Amino acid sequence: MHTPLVIIGSGPAGLSSAIYTCRSGIDTIVFGSKPKVAGDYEIDNYFGFEETISGKELLGKGRAQAERFGARFKEDRVLSVHHNESGGFHIKTEHEEFDACAVILATGVGRVRPGISNLKDYEGKGVSYCVSCDGFFYKNRKVIVVGEGIYAANQALELLSYTPHVTIITQGKKSSITPEFQQRLSAAGITVSEQKIETLSGSPALSSVTLSDGTSLEAEGIFIAMGEASSLDFAYTLGLERSGVFLVADKEQKTNIPGIYAAGDCTGGFLQIAVAVGEGATAARSAIAHIKENCKG
Repeated sequence: MHTPLVIIGSGPAGLSSAIYTCRSGIDTIVFGSKPKVAGDYEIDNYFGFEETISGKELLGKGRAQAERFGARFKEDRVLSVHHNESGGFHIKTEHEEFDACAVILATGVGRVRPGISNLKDYEGKGVSYCVSCDGFFYKNRKVIVVGEGIYAANQALELLSYTPHVTIITQGKKSSITPEFQQRLSAAGITVSEQKIETLSGSPALSSVTLSDGTSLEAEGIFIAMGEASSLDFAYTLGLERSGVFLVADKEQKTNIPGIYAAGDCTGGFLQIAVAVGEGATAARSAIAHIKENCKG
């Protein structure tokens, strides 16, 4: 399916972007599960609300406004974003695939850490966060995907292009992989273990892992894929410039990749709703201009 614009994230930045793009006549699909500003979170400092408002209520109003202008919302989880042959972007979700001319990343921030004591010692020496970036280096080698959900399952299946020796370890979490993906993993010979990796070993690079029950497994590569795909995961696959855990965007919310824009907490700075809403509007303006210039017909 083709669409001019995909917004990943349905928090304040993503909703603000959708309102602007839809009002300008751009067909917009918004992906997002539960945003961070939700539930009983109380907001006292957002412009225009005399009384305290909950995050859930504020986001509900923002979503209703975006829907009024034609935004299409999908609860489907985004698994990956890649460049496509036409110069745009290919978005793969749990259930569908899309091609878009432009993408606004409004995913918030916060990578789930796996709790492996010496993980940093092996980053670049066997630990990776990007299968499409580094999978090639592990041809026919034993590798582990660390994660408990569909994102991990998708990364494990993608690794089969390079090696048949793939295992998923959930770090002690209960697997949330759907039956459909479980079937695909089983058919591919990929096992899922709810064990936990405690430490990594090997010199000069990774060669094995030690589990919480004291046993060891051979592994020359570990791919971290916990929780859902984040802005950092998309950054690795797209080649986006990063600053620590944040995406680098200019004053027009443009990243270093034309057609990709970033807004809200994923860009760092002053992590406030008012800022996210403003950045969302700016990202929308930039995306609108890009689409009108580059996506004829």
